[in-house]
Amino acid sequence: MDATRGIGTFVVWDYVVFAGMLLISAAIGIYYAFAGGGQQTSKDFLMGGRRMTAVPVALSLTASFMSAVTVLGTPSEVYRFGAIFSIFAITYFFVVTISAEVFLPVFYKLGITSTYEYLELRFNKVVRLCGTVLFIVQTILYTGIVIYAPALALNQVTGFDLWGAVVATGVVCTFYCTLGGLKAVIWTDVFQVGIMVAGFASVIIQATVIQGGISTILNDCSKGGRLNFWNFDPNPLQRHTFWTIIIGGTFTWTSIYGVNQSQVQRYISCKSRFQAKMSLYINLLGLWAILACSVLCGLALYSRYRDCDPWTAKKVSAPDQLMPYLVLDILQDFPGLPGLFVACAYSGTLSTVSSSINALAAVTVEDLIKPHFRSLSERSLSWISQGMSVLFGALCIGMAALASLMGALLQAALSIFGMVGGPLLGLFALGILVPFANSIGALVGLMAGFAVSLWVGIGAQLYPPLPERTMPLSLETSGCNSTYNVTNWVTTTEMPFSTSAFQVHNVGSHSMCFKNLNQADLHPTEFPGHGSADKATGWDYFLGIAARNSVFQDLTAGCCKPLPVFPSQSDSQWSSPADSPAIPGGKIGMGIPKK
Repeated sequence: MDATRGIGTFVVWDYVVFAGMLLISAAIGIYYAFAGGGQQTSKDFLMGGRRMTAVPVALSLTASFMSAVTVLGTPSEVYRFGAIFSIFAITYFFVVTISAEVFLPVFYKLGITSTYEYLELRFNKVVRLCGTVLFIVQTILYTGIVIYAPALALNQVTGFDLWGAVVATGVVCTFYCTLGGLKAVIWTDVFQVGIMVAGFASVIIQATVIQGGISTILNDCSKGGRLNFWNFDPNPLQRHTFWTIIIGGTFTWTSIYGVNQSQVQRYISCKSRFQAKMSLYINLLGLWAILACSVLCGLALYSRYRDCDPWTAKKVSAPDQLMPYLVLDILQDFPGLPGLFVACAYSGTLSTVSSSINALAAVTVEDLIKPHFRSLSERSLSWISQGMSVLFGALCIGMAALASLMGALLQAALSIFGMVGGPLLGLFALGILVPFANSIGALVGLMAGFAVSLWVGIGAQLYPPLPERTMPLSLETSGCNSTYNVTNWVTTTEMPFSTSAFQVHNVGSHSMCFKNLNQADLHPTEFPGHGSADKATGWDYFLGIAARNSVFQDLTAGCCKPLPVFPSQSDSQWSSPADSPAIPGGKIGMGIPKK
């Protein structure tokens, strides 16, 4: 780095690029508000008329999965802990395969809109209501935080207006979700994936040029111990090992791809089961591409600051601010490119928030409104769905505002996402994989799993892991006092390094996504949410199979047909799932005796 070179600031062109991304996203919503006759029915609004194809859905799945916290957090994770993070590529393969071959066939064949409809078909109304309420609380908390945290990180480094970004993000998301429904969300995600790739590419290319080539970056990282791809240490208490990433990561991400409404709603909107499966497998390529980009950015970060770590030198107040700092350092001579990276980060935010708003509207209409107001017309349900989008958009913006006041409570609120994901995965897996489980066992398992997750999460806040467990790699500041002019190596933007701001933003300081929370010694991995998911899923299984019953074959995975050894009644007494509530006129329950 040039000893006299300072960190740049945002200029007009950067704001123009960012505003352009928001305007195009809004324009897509306007287009789908009128294209093809608009949103005439709730099916059109919530499911795109079930006419979507594999490629756009695949890109939407990728965009929704990769939030702005991923864009900012993953490179800093690699910077601090090394490239072992790239092993998640193997985890993604297992997650996508399990989702496509176990969960998707069941959900798609039933023709449901909300995944929680399955819980009533398989168990009963109480289990469905519990799942619905947990999802709504989980998603509102997370969505508000995912709007606020990246905005704070970017504000502290770039001076980008904090509340302007928060309000603009929330309003634009709500606008195109409300007007265009799922089609607008999916096609906006397609556009935003392009922005994310372009933002990453601009950083990788320029960093490679400045550092003297990719070989120099890799050589620097090798000397610094960052190319630690393989660590087969069997100790489950270590932060990153091959086993914690593969086993813990598979449980964690299957709770997203396999059963989370935001993801499931997309792939079951495809016009055929083949298209739905293809969307998941094509999405795997997108996940690998984004992971590769973020890991390369992390390696470039280390190569650039190997002798003068901005975080240790207190140039930034949290690790998630390292990427914006790098962008203003290496792209300051290219007006508009820093804005492109901010657009990249906010594309991740927009895609995640829009997915959440649409999913919240779907769950509310299908699980809480339709069962009690069966006489509502499809047109009325469409209008109600749009109203729900506005309501949840406003709630998410409000949650983002509340996040700024929560301080240390924010991390506890964010922990709820991981606490809920594991029990819900266990609940759905119990229903799909264990044909003889019934509603009592499922409900007890869900509550027990949530209690265990709550215990783990609270323990993580009270007893954070010791450094020898997280094992961060060494960071140097020797170059700050010799090679580099420290007084010039600061941003000219006023940076609000208040204690409260640091505490709020630092919720994800370990992290690559919303689940990156310390679980202390209570869970088997030192990586976010893995322990909660593992334990909760196990408790659901252990307690859920205590009561046995026979169910429709279409409510279980193909590999787990009902076992004739344990049925409460003969299998021949039960009717086809065609009589289920997924088909008009059907009834609800474990099965309907033939008349």
